[in-house]
Amino acid sequence: MTSIEVKQNQDTACVNLHGVYYRELNTRLAELVNQGVRSLELNNACGQRYIGTSLKGDLKITINGTPGNDLGAFMDGPSITVNGNVQDCCGNTLNNGCIVVHGHGGDIFGMSARGGKLFVRDYVGYRAGIHMKAYQDKKPSLVIGNTAQDFLGEYMAGGVLVVLGLGLGENETHKANFIGTGMHGGVIYMSGKVEEHQLGKEVAIAELDETDWKTLRPLIDEFALHFGYNAEEIAARPFYKLYPKYLRPYGRMYAY
Repeated sequence: MTSIEVKQNQDTACVNLHGVYYRELNTRLAELVNQGVRSLELNNACGQRYIGTSLKGDLKITINGTPGNDLGAFMDGPSITVNGNVQDCCGNTLNNGCIVVHGHGGDIFGMSARGGKLFVRDYVGYRAGIHMKAYQDKKPSLVIGNTAQDFLGEYMAGGVLVVLGLGLGENETHKANFIGTGMHGGVIYMSGKVEEHQLGKEVAIAELDETDWKTLRPLIDEFALHFGYNAEEIAARPFYKLYPKYLRPYGRMYAY
């Protein structure tokens, strides 16, 4: 078992992740939180999985490096800032809290998120926002600064998914196909060109109204604050919304 280097000062701890196995790491992080640590700085992250899984309460985690799969899974309250890229399934079933990624995201980013906020500065992989959902006062938000790959918003059941397209050139088309396939709830706001054939058959497209902007603009402002962008310039871009045509597109396929 590798010894974990921890520098602790009252409610703050700095942890060196170099060469540390993920199970040992997450056990140690839980111990630190139980001891009252409320600020964690994790350095030299290199693929360690499940960081932040199921952690609760007022906790701030800063990660320098590249954490592994399922970062912040089932998290309920803490905030995570990643100075680097993240791997697959970041924010899996996020319940509450915030994850901010100063880099790229892997596949199934925000999978089944049911609350909280996720911001990624650059692009994400396949199936981002798959099966996002909302319940009562919980409504997850996922904001992508650049673009995404195929099956964006697949089976989306609730929440808000925003794709800003900031890395696209003038008149450049998003590369994703099958956008919103199986979508039956929530809304996707996009900037950047998308053709009709790129959308799932369950998805309709429309211009934004005043209610949409009340939802979208605060997320643009927060994205700009996290990553040093000009919110006014982003908000001035042309946006459109994608929404589900039907609440139960596959209802007729099931037996009761």
